[in-house]
Amino acid sequence: MEPIIWLGVVAVLLVIEAITTGLTTIWFAGGALVAGIAAYAGAGLALQLILFLCVSLVLLFFTRPLAVKYMNKGLEKTNVNSLLGKTAVVIQEIDNLAQTGQVRIGDVEWMARTDSDVQKIPVNAVVIIKKISGVKLIVEEKKEG
Repeated sequence: MEPIIWLGVVAVLLVIEAITTGLTTIWFAGGALVAGIAAYAGAGLALQLILFLCVSLVLLFFTRPLAVKYMNKGLEKTNVNSLLGKTAVVIQEIDNLAQTGQVRIGDVEWMARTDSDVQKIPVNAVVIIKKISGVKLIVEEKKEG
């Protein structure tokens, strides 16, 4: 009877995975499948549960990062996230202490700051967008070379 219960658990987890498509329960379905095979082979309930937990965690921690990387390979960044790593031109000196700074990317102007309150970036300098904090771009001056 236990193998059938484990197969039921596998089926439920696969249905949940099909609905969410977020790579959340597939790893536990693998663990349940191994536990079901162990139950069919005559393993005790304690061993089945240990196998379920161990296999699920191993799959989760070791294969999920690879699967997420593979699945997001062709995913294109959109909206504001597409700005990360791009360059911009400073149109107003960036000075965190004075709370000033603007950059232009294409035809759009953005408020900009640096990670450091000590650093100032002059007008016409080229900067790289490192982070986005609210409506401000966090930038650093592009090094020559």
